[in-house]
Amino acid sequence: MVGTLETDVLIVGSGPAGSTAAAFLSTYGIRNIQITKYGWLSSTPRAHITNQRTMEILRDLGVEEKAKQFASRQNFMANNVFCHSLSGEEFGRVLSWGNHPLRKADYELASPTEICDLPQTYLEPILLEVAGARGSTIRFNTEFLDLEEDENGVTATVKDRTTGEDYAIRCKYLIGADGGRSRVAERIGLPMEGQMGLSGSMNILFDADLTQYVQHRPSVLYWILQPGAEIGGIGAGVIRMVRPWTEWLAIWGYDLAEGELKITPEKAEAIVRQLIGDDEVPVKIRSTSTWTVNNQYATRYSTKRVFCAGDAVHRHPPLNGLGSNTSIQDSYNLAWKLSYVLKGKATDALLETYCAERQPVGKQIVRRANESIKDYPPIFEAIGIGSSSDPETVLRNMEARKAPTPEGKKRRRLLHEAIRRKNYEFNAHGVELNQRYQSSAIVPDGTPEPEYTRDQELYYHATTWPGARLPHVWLEKNGHRISSLDLCGKGRFVVLTGIGGEGWREAASAVSDKFDIDIDVVSIGPAGCDAVDIYGDWYLQSEIAEDGCILVRPDMHIAWRARTYDAATGQTLAGVFEDILGKHISA
Repeated sequence: MVGTLETDVLIVGSGPAGSTAAAFLSTYGIRNIQITKYGWLSSTPRAHITNQRTMEILRDLGVEEKAKQFASRQNFMANNVFCHSLSGEEFGRVLSWGNHPLRKADYELASPTEICDLPQTYLEPILLEVAGARGSTIRFNTEFLDLEEDENGVTATVKDRTTGEDYAIRCKYLIGADGGRSRVAERIGLPMEGQMGLSGSMNILFDADLTQYVQHRPSVLYWILQPGAEIGGIGAGVIRMVRPWTEWLAIWGYDLAEGELKITPEKAEAIVRQLIGDDEVPVKIRSTSTWTVNNQYATRYSTKRVFCAGDAVHRHPPLNGLGSNTSIQDSYNLAWKLSYVLKGKATDALLETYCAERQPVGKQIVRRANESIKDYPPIFEAIGIGSSSDPETVLRNMEARKAPTPEGKKRRRLLHEAIRRKNYEFNAHGVELNQRYQSSAIVPDGTPEPEYTRDQELYYHATTWPGARLPHVWLEKNGHRISSLDLCGKGRFVVLTGIGGEGWREAASAVSDKFDIDIDVVSIGPAGCDAVDIYGDWYLQSEIAEDGCILVRPDMHIAWRARTYDAATGQTLAGVFEDILGKHISA
């Protein structure tokens, strides 16, 4: 019989959110137990687009290079292809995820990392290995049943699915990262807005060598526009590359009103061949599954001691590739805060900032993903699909688009415009990087929020305004090129300053002693500084004077900044930390 186990943090779930939380908590030296009701990790490649912000987090964790070993690199993601079938007529392409020459510089200037395609089946083991190697206790076949929260902690009841025995785990805090049907979120009564189960989709994982159809137009996603593709699903059929160019995932919609869908191997193969448009190519069906399109987000992420993250609080279709990225970023935000509170370096007030900072992000990405579905009907209309279910009529309509007639000319223009609109799905760099937090863990500097000079969803706007992510610039340190982001993270606060900012070292030392926290001070400037601004980009982008400072949090978001140094601003640093940590200590 298992007695009551005890730990600091119990994590329910082993997906991207849960394993990221476990990995960072163990990295920070926090005891944690991670449980999952399953016998192993994800058996299907579900999430895959891994954006630059997530790669920065993996870089901070020390596994960026390992992730790149298992990922398809950015150039393999170059196109999003719209076609009648993989072997049939192509209607157009979008150069995607920073591969267009006009966008490539935007992506390269924004981050030291590259966006890549890393299927969940490869990502989860990387995260779990870090968690286990650094101290997490990981329990498979362990199902969360219930919890009781009190003033001092949480008691969770779990079931060992191997023996059938129930037992308790006592923890100080609990993280519910148990997916879109989160029992933890339900148990603590998180309020939700939106709807679940808007439409039905099926996934068909299959093997086939499709090199002849795709190698000349490399892509992660081939969008199949045929009669019936607009029924249910995510707006169109999809053939998704899992491994180039032999492992694939087909996505096809179905009508939920018809009830539970039974997918036989024969039916799955017929759908796959319909999407490929080739009855001769060898196909091996590996697995099938169904899922629903959701449009729902939590308006609150936590109680006092129970926090939810990932799909538990933002539930949406996979368009824009935001799901696992946002989940990982949720946990990155939460983990350092739990660490500081559990080590007695901050009060519970710091934990309240998790919801304040991440809930607006969750709401935004749910809306963005569902908006992307609405961009498909204009493409169908311009092509001539959807006006009839008769194949011959559809083919005539498709041919009419290419006719030298006023109607054909109009439809060609509408098709180009509709496909170009998909940049808001495949090049939404601003959605990925423009988060500007507002909470008590961000201390305003008295300046107004900078305006977005280009489209806020399409373009990243670098700024050191408090709340924003620290901008990336290349620097040199000890003869090596490093990113400004590499100066930060690792669970600590960092003060960035320059020539004339020596007073910040004394101020930071005083704060460090007062609050018993680690604060690094790094000077950036010419030779002789800790990091050399070899290209002058920090000077141009820091938005402070050389003797000013930028205070960067452990998650690389800017907590506060001061344009210049004087005795008064130096003393202000202590007050800034009092606000962030929720600790007001008499001198």
